[in-house]
Amino acid sequence: MRRPMPPQTKTRSRSRSAARLAAVQALYQHEMEKTPIPVLLHEFHHHRLGATIEGVEYEDAEVDFFDDVVSGVGARRDELDGFIARRLPEDWPLHRLDRPMRQILRAGAYELAARIDVPTGSVISEYVDVAKAFYDRKQAGFVNGILDAVAKDVRT
Repeated sequence: MRRPMPPQTKTRSRSRSAARLAAVQALYQHEMEKTPIPVLLHEFHHHRLGATIEGVEYEDAEVDFFDDVVSGVGARRDELDGFIARRLPEDWPLHRLDRPMRQILRAGAYELAARIDVPTGSVISEYVDVAKAFYDRKQAGFVNGILDAVAKDVRT
C-alpha cells in the first residue's frame, strides 16, 4: 500500500515540474534568439514564472532549480551534446533533431549528470512528461530511451 505524499512534497514536485518545462522553453529561446542566459533568467523570473500570459496561468516554478538547469545546460552544452549524440543513430545526428527536442534532451542529460540528488527514474519520467507537452507518444518514448541510455553512461 502506497502512502500519500505530504502536501509540501506535492507542491515541490509540481514546482519542479514547472521549472523543468520553463527551463526547456528558456533553452529553446536561447537557441533561437541567442539571448544570453543571465538575460533569460531575469526575463523568466520577472515575466513568466508563475505569471498569467494571454489568459494562461503558468504554475509557480522552483526558481533555484530552474536557474540551475538553464545555467547548467548553458555551461555544459558541449558535454551534454556528447552524451546525447553517442546514443543517437549514426544516420541521425543531434543537429537533425528539432530544437525543442534538443532542449528536452539537454535538460534531462544535465539533470542526470549533475543533479545526483534527483533519482534517475524521476528525471526520465519528468522529461517524458515535458516531451508530451510538445509531442505525441512516439517522441515521448524516444526521450525515454535516450535519457535511459544517457543515465547508464553518467550514473553508476
